[in-house]
Amino acid sequence: MVAVLVAVIIGVLIAFYFNYAQSKRDLSFLQQERELLVRDIALVKTDVDRLAALNEVNEIELQDSKYRVQQLMDSVGKLNFSLEKLKGYRTELVALQSRYDSLKLKNSFLRYNNMLMDNKYEQTKELVENLRGESSSLAEKEALLIQRNRELSQELKKKNHLKIINSEGSGFRFRSGKPIRTNKANTISRLRGCVTIIGNPNTKDEDRVIYYQFLGPNMSVIEDNANTISVNGNVYSKRVQLVFMGEQFNVCDAISMPEGSLEEGTYTLNVFEDEKLLASTEFQLK
Repeated sequence: MVAVLVAVIIGVLIAFYFNYAQSKRDLSFLQQERELLVRDIALVKTDVDRLAALNEVNEIELQDSKYRVQQLMDSVGKLNFSLEKLKGYRTELVALQSRYDSLKLKNSFLRYNNMLMDNKYEQTKELVENLRGESSSLAEKEALLIQRNRELSQELKKKNHLKIINSEGSGFRFRSGKPIRTNKANTISRLRGCVTIIGNPNTKDEDRVIYYQFLGPNMSVIEDNANTISVNGNVYSKRVQLVFMGEQFNVCDAISMPEGSLEEGTYTLNVFEDEKLLASTEFQLK
């Protein structure tokens, strides 16, 4: 739009320029003709006066000549109107020139703003492309994670996990080297977990691993001799390895901690196999 406006203004200026040049030439020609007419009219008037003095023409022809002389004088007077109009055109031309200079300045300002906007557009476009690349990379990683989770879910579904019943957690203290079961938290130095694994006639001589996870009243994992076991980001208290013969049997194991390190409250025993929770039970310590 700015370009079209500038083109229109330039066209108008060119038209005014050629009009001004043509008017100037016409003015020069009219001035010359005016001088000739004034001189001729003066001569005619002199002749008319001379004829009037000599009575060489009658009164009607004399009046007719005077009328024609007056018409010529009026025609010459019209030249003054053309000159005034030309001055008006010149004033308008100056005003248009000032307006053109103002538009030219505004056009330069708009061009500068357009350049800034183009730079910002290119920067934004580059940023969008980078974000699209990062989004695509994140989408690929997310798709891989989803696929991996599906594979793990299928593996968990296919695997025949152990079936556990009668899970139990309890505390023990030692007196004269002998373990004594107790529920007094400040005397306990060992926590024991026991579970019953249900038999499976389709299974023979399989090495299995289960994990005990003892949780305190604040749901934090209780360590075994200041040690914990971490598997795939999951934290356990004890790793129990066994051989499953397909028959039902009991499994008990314990963790140790300093005497007096436990507080009263509700404790939890969770039993896992391959990150799958097989059993969970709670027990109270006073």
